[in-house]
Amino acid sequence: MLDYVIRNGLVVDGTGAPGRRADVGIRDGKIVAVGQVDEAGTTELDAAGLVVAPGIIDPHTHYDAQLFWDPTASPSNLHGVTTVIGGNCGFTLAPIKAEDHDYIRRMMAKVEGMPLVALEEGIDWDWSSFGEYLGRLEGNLGVNAGFLVGHCALRRWVMGADRGSEVANDEELAEMTRLLAESIEAGGLGFSSSQSRTHSDGDGNPISSRNADRREMLAFCEVVRDHPGTTLEYITNGCLDTFSDEEIDLMVAMTATARRPLNWNLLTIDSRTPDKTARQLEASSRAAEAGGKIVALTMPTLVPMNMSFRTHCALFLIPGWGDVMGLPIEERIEKLRDPAVRAYLDELAHSDDAGVFRRLSHWANYIIGDTYAPENKGLSWRDVGSIAEEQGKAPFDALLDLVIADELRTVLWPKASDGDDASWQARAEVWENPGAMVGGSDAGAHLDRMCGSNYPTSFLGDCLRKRKLVAMECAVQLMTEAPAELFGLYDRGRVAEGLCADLFIFDPETVGSEPATLVNDLPGGSPRLIADAIGVVRVLVNGVETIADGKPTGNLPGTLLKSGRNTVTVDPTPTAV
Repeated sequence: MLDYVIRNGLVVDGTGAPGRRADVGIRDGKIVAVGQVDEAGTTELDAAGLVVAPGIIDPHTHYDAQLFWDPTASPSNLHGVTTVIGGNCGFTLAPIKAEDHDYIRRMMAKVEGMPLVALEEGIDWDWSSFGEYLGRLEGNLGVNAGFLVGHCALRRWVMGADRGSEVANDEELAEMTRLLAESIEAGGLGFSSSQSRTHSDGDGNPISSRNADRREMLAFCEVVRDHPGTTLEYITNGCLDTFSDEEIDLMVAMTATARRPLNWNLLTIDSRTPDKTARQLEASSRAAEAGGKIVALTMPTLVPMNMSFRTHCALFLIPGWGDVMGLPIEERIEKLRDPAVRAYLDELAHSDDAGVFRRLSHWANYIIGDTYAPENKGLSWRDVGSIAEEQGKAPFDALLDLVIADELRTVLWPKASDGDDASWQARAEVWENPGAMVGGSDAGAHLDRMCGSNYPTSFLGDCLRKRKLVAMECAVQLMTEAPAELFGLYDRGRVAEGLCADLFIFDPETVGSEPATLVNDLPGGSPRLIADAIGVVRVLVNGVETIADGKPTGNLPGTLLKSGRNTVTVDPTPTAV
C-alpha cells in the first residue's frame, strides 16, 4: 500500500508542459508513480478540479532566525512554498562568537528589519560554528531549508570590531577562506555578500563586507569552486538602480572564478526606464560570454511596503536624508518642523542623485494607514494629495504635519508607480530571459514593513484570472523547476517519479492571496505583516501534509538542505542572452 495517493488532479509537472489528468502515488517521501495508480493509499485525496504542482522554491528569504521560533516558515508555507533558501545578502547567524551576539542581532535588526526583541527572546544563541547552527535546525523544520554562508559573519569572526572597516591582510584572508570552507563542508550552500551602500550595521556604520576588495571577493569564489553543489549570491549598489562597469566586471569575475551561478536581488521593472532593465541584464550577457552565469531575481507581483518617519525604512535611505532621519526622535521632529529643512529634504528626494529612491518622492500618492493623534482621525486610507488639497497645503507639508502630530508613528503606504500595463508587459518579457528568474520575496525580513511571501498564490491568480500574461504551466515552471535547476536541487522542483514529494495542490478557480494584515505574534509581542492564502487545498513536504484546506497541520517533515548532499554542481555556462 502507498502512503498517499492524489487522484484525478490536473498535474502541472513544473517543466512548462501542458497539464494532464493523472494520479500521483507517494511512498517514503518520494513520488513513485504519476499516471493511473491502481494501488491504494493509506491517505487518499480526490483532486478532481484541482491542480497538482511541485512545491514552490523561494530563492531569496531571510528565515535564518524565524525558523527557531516558527519552523513552518509562515506565511510562506500557506502559499505553497516547500523550500526556502536563506543566508542571503551576506547576513547569517553563524559562524559567531559569544561576544558578537549583540552586534549580530543589532545588525540583523537594522539591515533586515527583524525586531531586536524577537532576536533576543526567540533564540537561544547556543552555537558557534556554521555546522552547529545548522544542527540546531535539523529535524525541526516544516519546510526544506538551505543556507548560504554570509560574508559579514566571516569578517566579524576573523577581523573583529577593530579591523572590520579595513581591507583584509593576507593572514586574515587565509583565515576567512578557511572558515568559509569549513562552513560549506558543514552544509552551507555557498557564499553570499553585500556591498550595497544601503546596508549599515546597528551602530549606523557600513557593514564590514563593504570594505572587501576584489582580491577578497575572488578568494571566496575560489573556495566555492572547490566544493561541489555550491552557488553565489551578491548584492551591490547597482542592484538598486544601475550597475556600474566596475560592478559588472566584478560580478562576471566572481561567477567565472567560482564556476558557479551567481544570483542577485532585485531587478525592478518600470516601462519608463527600459534602458535600466537592459543595463541590469547586461551583466547576464557579459557572464555568458565569460563562461559564467548571472541571474537577476525579479518579483512577479508588486509587493506593497509600508513606511514610517519613525522607524528605519526606505525613506531613511534617500541620499542625504540620513543626517535628519538618523537623529533621536524628538530632534528629528524639530528638524522636520523647519521649513528650510523640509525644502532641502524635498529637493534631495527629487534630485537625480536620489536614483531609484526618486520613486519615493511622489508625496501626493501616499496612502495614510494607521494614525494616532486625535487631529488625524478620519484620515486613514486617504491619499496625501486629497488631504493636502483639502488643507490648502503642499503635499510634502501636509504629510509632515500629519506624521509629526502622530509623533512619527503614522503608517504610510506609497502607491506603486510601476503598475501600468506597459510595465507588466515588460515584466513578462523579462521572465522569458534566461538571465532572470522569478523570486526574491525577502520573506522573514522587514517583517512589519512588507509581505512578499504571498507571491506564489498572487502570481497564479493573476495568470489564471486577471492579466494572464503567461500560461499557468509557465508560471509554475518559473517558481519550481527554474530555481531548482539554479541551486542544483536535483530531486525537487518537478512532479516526476523518483523525486521528493513536495507538492502544491490548489483550486485554479480561486487561488490567490488575502491582503496583508498586521499581527503581533513574534517573540516579545513584536508585529509582522502576514497574508492568508485562498484556494490552497494541500501542501505536502516530503510526502507529508503541512497545509490542509489552508491551515497548518503542525507536521514538521522538512529537510535541511546541505551542499553536496542535497545539491549537485550546476554548470554555469548559460544560453547566450
